[in-house]
Amino acid sequence: MISPEVLARYAGDAAREVAGVAGLADGALHRERAIEVSTSTDSTDVTVHVQLEWGSAAADVAREVQTRVAEYLERMANLTVGSVDVVVEGVGSPPARQ
Repeated sequence: MISPEVLARYAGDAAREVAGVAGLADGALHRERAIEVSTSTDSTDVTVHVQLEWGSAAADVAREVQTRVAEYLERMANLTVGSVDVVVEGVGSPPARQ
């Protein structure tokens, strides 16, 4: 069995590859970690906290993060992913005006 910490690293790598994700963000409430993984005998559930790039469509980016994380964990760890929840913790600054 793969540890939740390793699964969280896998999920983080997959999420960072999505266009529009500026990076992972620690959760604002209760000092949560950027990636939370809970596993059961049937499936694995993941929550990913992200920071978006300015101008990104949150719904589109979140859908792509969900897809990419689920596919990556299924392929790399041979897991059944039950859910991938995406929490947008913030949006990056707008580009500087010239």
